[in-house]
Amino acid sequence: MNTAARFFVGLNLGVNACWAFVPPASMEIKTYHTLTDSSRKPFGSSFEKFQLEVSRSTLKSSSLAKKKLFGPSQLFAAVLDGTSSAVNEDDRSDSVNVVLVTGFESFNRDLYEQAGAIVPVECKLNLQVFADSDIRTTNEGINENFANAVKNADAFIGSLIFDYDDVVAISSMLPHVRGPRLIFESATELMAFNRVGTFNMQSSGDGPSGPPPAVKSILKKFSSGKEEDKISGYLKMLKMGPDLLKFVPGEKASDLRTWLEAYRYWNQGGMNNVKAMLQLITQKWLLENENGDLEKVSSLELPDLEITPDVGLLHPLLSNYAANPKSYVSWRLSSECKELAKQQKFKLAPNDAPRVAVLLYRKHVITNQRYIQDLIRYFELEGIVPIPVFINGVEAHTIVRDWLTSQREIDGVSKGVISRDSTYKPNEATSVDAIVSTIGFPLVGGPAGSMEAGRNVDVASQLLKSMDVPYVVASPLLLQSIPMWKSNGVLGLQSVVLYSLPELDGAIDTVVLGGLVGDKIALVPERVRKLCSRLKGWIDIRKTPPSERKVSIMIYGFPPNVGAVGTAALLDVPNSLENILKRLHREGYDVGDFATNQDACGESLVAALTIQCENSVIAAGADRMQCAIEQRMERARNGDKTVPETLARPGGGLGRATVRGVDMSFDELEKILGKFMTKKVRRAWSEKERGPGINAKGEMVVSGLQVGNVWITVQPLLGVEGDPMRLLFERDLTPHPQYCAAYEWMRLPQERGGVGTQAVIHLGMHGTVEWLPGQPLGNDRQSWSDELLGGLPNIYIYAANNPSESILAKRRGYGTIVSYNVPPYGRAGLYLELANLKDLVNEYRTVESANGRSDLKEAIFATCEKCGINSDVAVPFNLSELSTISIDVFDEWIANISNYLVELEERLFSSGLHTIGRETSDEELSSYLNAYFSNKLSEEEIKNAITAWHQKEKTNHSHSFLSWIQDFAHNFMGDVIDSKLDAADNSLLQEATNIIELLARSSSEEMDSVVNALDGGYVLPAPGGDLLRDGTSVLPTGRNIHALDPYRMPSAGAWARGERAANEIIRQHRESNNGAFPETCAVTLWGLDTIKTRGESIAIVLSLVGARPVKEGTGRTVCFELIPLNELGRPRIDVLASLSGIFRDSFANVVDLLDDMFERAAFADESPDMNYIKKHTMDLETSGTERPAARLFSNPPGDYGSMVNEVVGSGDWDNSDSLGEIWKGRNSYSYGRKEGGGGVRSGTWRPEVLDKLLSTTDRVVQEIDSIEYGLTDIQEYYANTGALKKAAENRKEMDNTGRKKKVAISVIEAFGGTSDSAEVPVKDVEDVLRMEYRSKLLNPKWRDAMIEQGSGGAYEVSQRMTAMVGWAATSKVDNFVFDQAAERYALDEEVSKKLQKSNPEAFKNVVRRLLEANGRGMWETDEDTLEKLRNLYSDADDLVEQIASSFN
Repeated sequence: MNTAARFFVGLNLGVNACWAFVPPASMEIKTYHTLTDSSRKPFGSSFEKFQLEVSRSTLKSSSLAKKKLFGPSQLFAAVLDGTSSAVNEDDRSDSVNVVLVTGFESFNRDLYEQAGAIVPVECKLNLQVFADSDIRTTNEGINENFANAVKNADAFIGSLIFDYDDVVAISSMLPHVRGPRLIFESATELMAFNRVGTFNMQSSGDGPSGPPPAVKSILKKFSSGKEEDKISGYLKMLKMGPDLLKFVPGEKASDLRTWLEAYRYWNQGGMNNVKAMLQLITQKWLLENENGDLEKVSSLELPDLEITPDVGLLHPLLSNYAANPKSYVSWRLSSECKELAKQQKFKLAPNDAPRVAVLLYRKHVITNQRYIQDLIRYFELEGIVPIPVFINGVEAHTIVRDWLTSQREIDGVSKGVISRDSTYKPNEATSVDAIVSTIGFPLVGGPAGSMEAGRNVDVASQLLKSMDVPYVVASPLLLQSIPMWKSNGVLGLQSVVLYSLPELDGAIDTVVLGGLVGDKIALVPERVRKLCSRLKGWIDIRKTPPSERKVSIMIYGFPPNVGAVGTAALLDVPNSLENILKRLHREGYDVGDFATNQDACGESLVAALTIQCENSVIAAGADRMQCAIEQRMERARNGDKTVPETLARPGGGLGRATVRGVDMSFDELEKILGKFMTKKVRRAWSEKERGPGINAKGEMVVSGLQVGNVWITVQPLLGVEGDPMRLLFERDLTPHPQYCAAYEWMRLPQERGGVGTQAVIHLGMHGTVEWLPGQPLGNDRQSWSDELLGGLPNIYIYAANNPSESILAKRRGYGTIVSYNVPPYGRAGLYLELANLKDLVNEYRTVESANGRSDLKEAIFATCEKCGINSDVAVPFNLSELSTISIDVFDEWIANISNYLVELEERLFSSGLHTIGRETSDEELSSYLNAYFSNKLSEEEIKNAITAWHQKEKTNHSHSFLSWIQDFAHNFMGDVIDSKLDAADNSLLQEATNIIELLARSSSEEMDSVVNALDGGYVLPAPGGDLLRDGTSVLPTGRNIHALDPYRMPSAGAWARGERAANEIIRQHRESNNGAFPETCAVTLWGLDTIKTRGESIAIVLSLVGARPVKEGTGRTVCFELIPLNELGRPRIDVLASLSGIFRDSFANVVDLLDDMFERAAFADESPDMNYIKKHTMDLETSGTERPAARLFSNPPGDYGSMVNEVVGSGDWDNSDSLGEIWKGRNSYSYGRKEGGGGVRSGTWRPEVLDKLLSTTDRVVQEIDSIEYGLTDIQEYYANTGALKKAAENRKEMDNTGRKKKVAISVIEAFGGTSDSAEVPVKDVEDVLRMEYRSKLLNPKWRDAMIEQGSGGAYEVSQRMTAMVGWAATSKVDNFVFDQAAERYALDEEVSKKLQKSNPEAFKNVVRRLLEANGRGMWETDEDTLEKLRNLYSDADDLVEQIASSFN
């Protein structure tokens, strides 16, 4: 892997950046650099408290270094305890001992060894070649053979070495090397050890020594002036440097020339060049040390440099490299090429086939890696004309900018809407239909561009947007073997190279093409075919006229029987669906009569699809479904209130949409799915248990609505009724037959009887195809999402605030994400009893007479009791003391009540649902701004800014936006408003107007991006998040959202905030436990909050343990060092880290670092009384438990979820204790670098360790990252955090009252402050639940906004009622919450009618959950209320049954 320029990056890319900083060899190296000390230089090795006092021939260790501080296996034991003494000169042979480490180019090991064998014998070369896998032993000690080789080395050569542990190990050995040390394109820490004679890359005291002044002036000539081109400019300098330095006098320049000469030979590669490099080094050593036959040695001539162009194009039929794409295409389409192909029996793609640019590593080309030629052959075989361009790795953007174009770009230039860069070379460029990069990394800067992740994203995205063709990253794995990938997916740094960094540029459809077999790179032909099929899918849809394109839209209906059809998180699906169809009509797509029929609506489409999902309708088969819908339409016209009223419209409001479906037998499925995968399905699903979607004849029913060329369907259920998520929790299980049939029939060409879909839209967050069994990362042939999606372009409309789960949709489900905004924010305000309480408090404060105040005391107290406020604001007296309590005490209580009411009144919530394709109203704009600015801008200022923006949109006024607002205010709204605007902070007004514009753009660009993706175009990337937490970087929406570089967590801000949160958690625990520290805290680590907070939850774990992040020179977090106890000043808290499946898979590097930290803490030389990790580890060791230091637990490998929410949803559970045991059973797998075997990282079943940790857990910690997803909004919080709490409580001993000790939950609302806040609010879960229920579910304002959303809003209400039961089972829900929920939704006649009318199943679930809560002892109420609820449930049940049985 040519990770060029880590060595010339230095983060400012100045001329001296080439010369890395390192202390003089005689100087002590302090080897740690943390986030908390920005004054330390970012160079030098970075491992915890490890110090080396080095000279040229000795390596001594400090007492600290001899302790087990880098890991229990004592990584440096061999060096520090056995091999660190000086090397006797007598021990060295007369040979020139050269050690060469191949790093990430282990595939070149044979090349280096063969080149060494042909170096002239006079050079007396004794070459030992090591791959990176040879540096350390399996238990992480230094390999003895490697240590001895370096100890006796006269020269050292290393290339492409980046693994942190390898860097530290090699750094500790390099001082032994007597002579030249040449390190090429490796970590900056290693680059600092470069030395040839008088030239080195170490510090000269007040700055980098660097080259002589004359050389510096030469180097400046290589800059092109473009920031993004500097790195490639340095590459040119390095290659031309030796020739230029011939004319620079001085020994230092001569030695620098030697280093550059060696680098140039290495960079050019190939047998003869490597031989020349080795000869150069050995000759120089022999001559300088007067060793050997000096006359013969000096007479040896260096071979001429064999030069390969920096960039070029190749083909198996082409004898030389093509100079540019245009000349290559001319040759490729020529009769000469056809004749060569005929002679060599080489199959070429047709000349009119799609053309795809393929970016290749130059180093792989010049070292004749076979996979390069194979890749080109496979492309041709699959009917694609490849344009294979090899590059060093850092110039990818220059190829796209200067050498490539597209028909879309050509058309845009001719129309004057696109302007090309001045560097574009029309006489050398060619047009392509797609771009494939096998390089990975960012497009701009390649490996060097990864040093500051996202630094040049704007440059890359604008280049790709101008091209507007798919940008795909696909490559064989260079850091993993194929068996390792097959066993456990793509891991660690490889995942960052292939996924995380390219996704910043908007890369899609990443395909693993192969990997290492031994030291060689091999392709998996089937994976290359997969890549080609996906490329052709995107290209074919662009080449198909819109009127002929066949598109499928998939909506969701999970979980079953609760009114979920046509719902998605935060999205109004029916109206969004309607808007999409109308926009497609305007773009020329065939949507039948839907767009022109004034009666057609999305609600009718969803209603008709809901009918198709009913079990009785499915049983009758696809052929009877049209009849079922027509019968329901007739009933609606006859006034039947059990049927959605839109079906009463002419044509049912369907716009002449008709049912299109099939009843498929298993044999028919096998014909399209193939025998291999069908065999798996048959084995998993017997004839007696075929799963859902089966008709009375045992056939699989697949159906949807055909609207012109658009087929709309409901994604099949993932599991089976009674066990709806079964699929997720049995790894060997497959999708049920009907699930497979639905996707296969959707893709099946029309001529074979299928839908013939060319692209699918998954509408909303989220579906299930990306969660199917298969590789966690890096799909293979047996991954079900890979099989079912095939080559189908997948446009996935996804909530912008969830970059975590969108990663799975993107990576496992090949989703091109188009983000949609979160709904507007509302403030809770006060209502009913709460508003009355506020009035009473205000009245009490204004009454002057003692008698008047006394009269109000009882009313205030009674109202507080009714509202449940006494649970949140402690009452320092009893009711009987009310008349005698002192005025000061009562007034203080009143002040606390007032403060709580203010907090509640200002509490934000997500209001209603978002609709794609609908303009943002002024009211919604105001709500976003009000939430964003809080009290910084007044309502009037916000209103005026919006009004001014509207006026500005109607004109082409040339003033700046802010000046325009002020002009408008003065000229049209009078001096009063003008003065108010002038009084406001101009920077805030500018920010407000910017947000208004971005929100307005979101409304249009969401739909624009859907349309462009359907046109086979490029969707601009953006970070996922929400406006309040992440600011304007997440706007506009309509973007292909991505996460962040997992190697840069926690960020500095996240570390500061997480540290404060941990301190507050400890403080609160000690305050409520007589000063005792918590022995164990269970901390939930989820992908979503980790991404959105930049790693705050990770920082909390570190801070509780007493550790801090360590960063190496490029900013990567490489270690978590333990803070000495005397500095920490308290015991180390043990931590049970509960990992979500997404965190486990997406942040494998963090999991490894945490595991390493816990291992070191467990065996640290500290008292167990001050180290609870060690204390608990010792207890486990006494009982003979394996891996007692394991602390990171999650679901089985490849599985997701606790299953608790599924059990609660079905009602199939006995008591709350059982929910804790379900959680424990699903989370007993330990993860980390110490888990797995044979080099394969995987989870290990360790229930004994988990039992111990749960038994000592005193507190659970949960972060909430956004307003939209609070504890009460989704099922996952109680199903994981709540159930974890129950699992811990189940293991507590009974106290003298016969009760088990309660475990507290500390909740950190991460959206409630910023990293520079003085305090981080940490609240008990019960307090947060009450606050959330009051501000949302029980709030008429929230309720009414949700009910207005129709069936989707009713479903949202229903789901929160289920979650309420889940929280009551695992924690505590106050009685008043159930009381008021019943009043607001079931017993309010008007509301209940609306719910029942819009979504009968959802209303039934609302009533069912209230009755269930009473039946399980969660809620106490009177018999009259229960009787009313029973009657409502009976009526609702009859209604649902009536609907279900209306078609037989």
